[in-house]
Order: sequence, then C-alpha cells, then structure tokens
Amino acid sequence: MKRRTLLATAAGASVAGLSGAGTAKAAEPRTDAEIYGVPTVQPLVTQRADPFITPRTAGMYYFTGSVPEYDRIALRGASTLAGLSGAAETVIWRRPASGPMAGHIWAPELHRIDGKWYVYFAAGDSDDVFRIRTYVLESPLADPLDASGWQLKAKLMTEWDGFTLDATTFAHRGRRYLVWAQSEPEIAVNTSLYIARMGTPWSLATKPTRITTPTRDWEIQGFRVNEGPAVLIRNGRVFLTFSASATDARYAMGLLTADTSADLLRRESWVKTPDPIFVTSAATARYGPGHNSFTVAEDGRTDVLVYHARDYRDITGDPLYDPNRHARVQRLYWHPDGTPLFGIPVGDGGPIVRLSPTDKPDYFVRHQDGSLVVQHTPHDLAATQFRFEARPDGTEVLRSVDHPDQFVGAGLRLDTTPLPVRRETARTGIKLRTEGGYLRVSGSTVSIGSTGTVFRLS
Repeated sequence: MKRRTLLATAAGASVAGLSGAGTAKAAEPRTDAEIYGVPTVQPLVTQRADPFITPRTAGMYYFTGSVPEYDRIALRGASTLAGLSGAAETVIWRRPASGPMAGHIWAPELHRIDGKWYVYFAAGDSDDVFRIRTYVLESPLADPLDASGWQLKAKLMTEWDGFTLDATTFAHRGRRYLVWAQSEPEIAVNTSLYIARMGTPWSLATKPTRITTPTRDWEIQGFRVNEGPAVLIRNGRVFLTFSASATDARYAMGLLTADTSADLLRRESWVKTPDPIFVTSAATARYGPGHNSFTVAEDGRTDVLVYHARDYRDITGDPLYDPNRHARVQRLYWHPDGTPLFGIPVGDGGPIVRLSPTDKPDYFVRHQDGSLVVQHTPHDLAATQFRFEARPDGTEVLRSVDHPDQFVGAGLRLDTTPLPVRRETARTGIKLRTEGGYLRVSGSTVSIGSTGTVFRLS
C-alpha cells in the first residue's frame, strides 16, 4: 500500500462554526490499516501466544504462534495484516503420539531462507513435557500453507543438552545468526539468551555466546527468565528485544542494542537497556505483553510490533495453561536519534495519531500532569498519542491513548468531559477549531485563540 498520512482524513471536515453544525457530518476517520497498514482490531488473532508474522513475501503475510493445546503447528496467510484475523488455519505438523516431540509444542517461527521455508519450534517429550529442545521443519514448496511439503529436518544441536527454546534467526552482513533461550549448566537462572553463527538453517557453525542473563528485578519476577528474542536492524544498530519473568501480568520486554559494525558474537557488543521497554498497562487492560516479533506494514516502511497479552490480570491456576494470551499488533515508532519508541500496549479503538506543529515537526503535543504542552521529541510516546472520535453532530473529540477514560477537555487538560473540535483543511495540515476559537501553540503552551496552529497528524 502506498504510504499515506492522516492529513488526508481532514479533507472532508466541515469548516462551518461548531454551533451551526447540527446537520454536518465529520469525515469518517480511516482505519490504521488504511493509513499505514497496521490494523487496530484487538486482538488480531485470539488465543495465539508467542505470535510471529513474516515479512510480506510474494504479496502474503504468514502468521504462526503457540496454540493453547501445545500439540501442533498451524499457519495462516493473508495479503494484509488485518486479513490474518479471519484467515483459515492450516495445520502443517502435529506432535507424535509418544516419544520425543510428543510433549509441549511451543513458539514456532516461520522463516524463508535460500528459497525454502523453515519452522523453528520447541518441543518436549511424552514422558517429560518440559524436556524442551529446539527442532526444525523444512519445506521446499513456495506456499508454506501446503502441508504436504513439510518434513522434520533436524533437532538443532547446541553446545550442551539442556532446556532450549524460542529460537529466531536473522541475516546480517552476509552471515546468518541464531538467537535462542537456554538453561546453561551451573548458572542459577531459568534461561539466558545466546547467539551463534549458523552453518546451515538447521545447524550452528560457532560456539554460543551468552549475551544476556536475568539479573535485574524486573527480569526475575516468578522465574529468572530471558526468552523470546526478536531482531530488528535499523539506523546503524541491531536491536534485540526479549521477554522476562513469569508469563502472567509481570511478563515484560527488554532491549539489547549493538552497532551494526560490531562483532555480534562478542558479549561486549551488546548493551542492555536498564529498564523494561514494554510492560503491563492496567489503564488499557493489557497484561503481560511480550514474546514479540516484528514485521513491516503494507506500505513497505512502517515497522510493526507483534506481541501477545491478556486483557485481564487475575489468572486461575498456572498461567502457562491460561489460553487467553492473544496476538496483537501496533505501530512501532522511532525517535530522531534512531532508537525505537514502544509506548504502551494500546487498547481498543481507531487510528492513533500524534499532533505536531507543521513548522516544528519534531515537537509533539502531549499531556503532562494532565495539561496539554508541546515538547521536543519526547521519549514518553504514550503521552503524545490520541484518537479522534466522531460524534453525531459532526464534531470530534480527542481521546487519550494511555488514559482512555479521559479526553482533551475545555481547559486543554485531560478531562472526562471532552472538548468538541472540527478539523479545517490547511495547505500543509489541519487546524482544530473549537467553539471559542482555534487550538494554537506558542512555545510550549497550547491555548485557544483567534488564529490557529496548523498541525501535522502522524
């Protein structure tokens, strides 16, 4: 899809005064999928933990994840991300009735390598479902949904025979790497993350390097876990996300970063961000976000975060057997310094926008202590995110994303009583008109005046 901005949504907005607009109708906001290919449907796929979506390949996205029964590997495909929601599933492999791989089947990932498809997955044994090891399926067929092409290729052997899961692979500077989670002998944690160069898509060519182990408080809640790695190479850096702690509401995501020119097999090349970068949001009712992957939207440029989360906190029994970790997607933003901005796991609703004065595109309207202000490139992404919501009288209101029970109110503060606005088309953006005038920006202050600031919506 050709990249478009939300500026186009202003085209149908009335320029009439608010008081005389009873019969006017606000422009219907485009969905996120129409704007930049990221659907707002929540969840994207129900009861699919550890979600993985491929890059668009020959016009198709392919999705897989852990099923609640932990007994099979299923794929679905669609030409759009939104289309994955209703796409039919194809089971490409089922666990045997007994023996190796007949226990829990976890976290499959689908990768296209050298003209073939590969699935990396973790499997336990029938006599011990937690004797988890990593295995590889291979298909030479162009269509991964054709189950006839899939065969077990190999058990992926690592340096030592231990609890091994969540393998992901990526290519960088002409070499292919594997990153995975494993329990290493004599290290008193559940799993750490390791990297090695691959010799074939099913074997390693080098010894592993441990690049992170759970030590910080947010990584050791319930279990001492680093798992679920995902790699995104952008802006001269290799970003590697991972998940930590127990699989309940304490589950959270962390970030490792390396320069693209660094030796990725050296532990010193990787820097861990001290705090988690994606955590539970009670305000949006998203609990335990994690085990993510990345894809790119239909526009070919917009990065998309794929992850699972529950929509409730309290769980009966072992969280591992609660089936309602749902697959979700949302746009991944970038700070001008080239680092990713994850924000919060967003709740239900339509397109999410950020407002910038068109003459200061690196400044954003945000709420701070309840009041609207304008700041230069704030790292607090969620405070800059809003949703336009249409009203029957043709006006719209601005709902906060991280405080979804509050709106931009008459005092230009977050309030439960919203301030109606109308969008007016300007040459380079839109103006927001209220009953008393226009929203205008002066320095870091947002006020209402007779002349309005032209905003860019992104």
